[in-house]
Formats: sequence, C-alpha cells, structure tokens
Amino acid sequence: MKFEEIYTLYWQKIYRLCRGYVNDDDWAKDIAQDTFVIVFNQLSTFRNESSVSTWIYRIAINNCLKQIEKQKRHPKSEAKNHIYEVSEEPLENKLAFLYKCINELKELDRIIISLELENIRQSEIASITGISEGNVRVKIHRIKEQLSKKFKNYE
Repeated sequence: MKFEEIYTLYWQKIYRLCRGYVNDDDWAKDIAQDTFVIVFNQLSTFRNESSVSTWIYRIAINNCLKQIEKQKRHPKSEAKNHIYEVSEEPLENKLAFLYKCINELKELDRIIISLELENIRQSEIASITGISEGNVRVKIHRIKEQLSKKFKNYE
C-alpha cells in the first residue's frame, strides 16, 4: 500500500483518535500529522505481521501517549491549555463533551472506545491493545455505560 493511500484512508480516523486523547483540536491535528510522518518514515520497515490499520493505530496511540507525557513534564513550554470550552452549537457541544468524557477515561479505556467509535473490529482492537476479544467486549460495554451516565447528567 502506498503512503498516499494510507494517508487518505486513515487521516480522519487517526485525527479523531488523537482528538479523544487530548481534547484539543489543534494539538490533535499536530499529533495526527506527527503520526503520519512516523508512518511515512517507517513504511519500508512494515513487515505485514499485522494489518496496516493495526500498525497505524498502534503508532498513533504511542504518539498520543508520548505527547501527553511530554506535556506533563513541560507544561509551560508547550503553552497548551486543554480546558473544555462550550460552543454555541448544540451538536458541537455534545461532541466536545464526548471528547472531554473520553479524555477523562483510563488510558486503556480511551484506546478501546476510540477504536470502537471508528468501527474497528473487536478482534483488531484486541490485537492492538493486547487483551482478549472477550475482555474487549466487556470493557466496551462498561465504557458505554460510564459515558451514558455522564451524558444523562450533562443533559
């Protein structure tokens, strides 16, 4: 698969995954772009031991975690403020609130629900996260319950 095809196919998905992690549009775009720089540079080393999507999601997740850790170590140098801001549009408010709620989840839960929202097969989520498919199903159910409770309180 060529890089251009990968970029076209996965850009939006990777951006949304990053958005779920950092709850900041510009920062998510930066991390997604960094992810594709890594993909471009490492494409020749991809060994087809997993699917391309699994490989890209793993890179994106690791990149998100690395950037968040960097932000924690140097909060002032990054000058990013990730405060939830209420928008004027109701749908945008709900989407922003969803990202905020996802951002508050535990790391593994964030990964799982972000991939689930991208309609990634549960078997692939299991492969990406290293947990069993049954455990993925249980976690998805519990995460959805958590998010539903938060949305009921929001509305």
